[in-house]
Amino acid sequence: MGLFCKGHILVEGVPGLAKTTTVKALSSALELDFHRVQFTPDLLPSDIVGAEIYDPQNNSFKIKKGPIFTQLLLADEINRSPSKVQSALLEAMQERQVTIGSESFELPTPFMVMATQNPLEQEGVYRLPEAQLDRFMMKLEVQHNSEEEELEIMRRIATKSSQAVSAMLSVEALELISEEINALHIDTQVEKYIVSLVRATRKENSQVRYGVSPRASIDLYKASKAHAYMAGKSFVTPVDVLAMAYPVLRHRIGLSYEARAKGILVDEVLKSIIESIEIP
Repeated sequence: MGLFCKGHILVEGVPGLAKTTTVKALSSALELDFHRVQFTPDLLPSDIVGAEIYDPQNNSFKIKKGPIFTQLLLADEINRSPSKVQSALLEAMQERQVTIGSESFELPTPFMVMATQNPLEQEGVYRLPEAQLDRFMMKLEVQHNSEEEELEIMRRIATKSSQAVSAMLSVEALELISEEINALHIDTQVEKYIVSLVRATRKENSQVRYGVSPRASIDLYKASKAHAYMAGKSFVTPVDVLAMAYPVLRHRIGLSYEARAKGILVDEVLKSIIESIEIP
């Protein structure tokens, strides 16, 4: 869905839940160029975007492009690196270009960042800057599998019976789907409902330190259209908006210190905000 909407995805979960494997399978299914960057405390911004390197033979500098020049970038355990490294992705995620030295370079089309992160309770992790979080269209939370699912995973891995993922969609087909989603009808009342939800996060609330930005309205609008399209509908309903409200808004809301001290979860706060808005 993120690719259909030209958005970036943040996936959170403890280690070992196949977050990286899922992203690799997605790249194989969509025939996309794929690079993976493992974020570590000693990673440098130039390790991601590239750098100017001196060429002694020609007595000049040349550009060495980094792994960000790809269609699908996996930023693995993005919160293992300090904020200056995480911020190296900001220009790429918003402008679809990077600056190396004094030159700017456009990134391939489509371009999508899928980042994985560990919960803040884990050791050796940094909190992502608010500006970076806001550039992720959605945040997905990966939970542990059921007993039956874990049993099946164990059997497949132990017997090496898992199958390779074959290509299912070309880049051209992906672009066509994006155009069809953009053309989907959305009523004015549903548009106003989206804005009402977003603005409600900014109202005075003892549990909320800051609400979401206008970028959230845009992303919720796009995600609702994509959800309706994937459900086989020709128009967007409030049901589609509600289905996408949590993944689009949860990572953009800043809880107050009081709420965090009480162990209140952002989804709980978001639930109360959503329930306070009348559904059209």
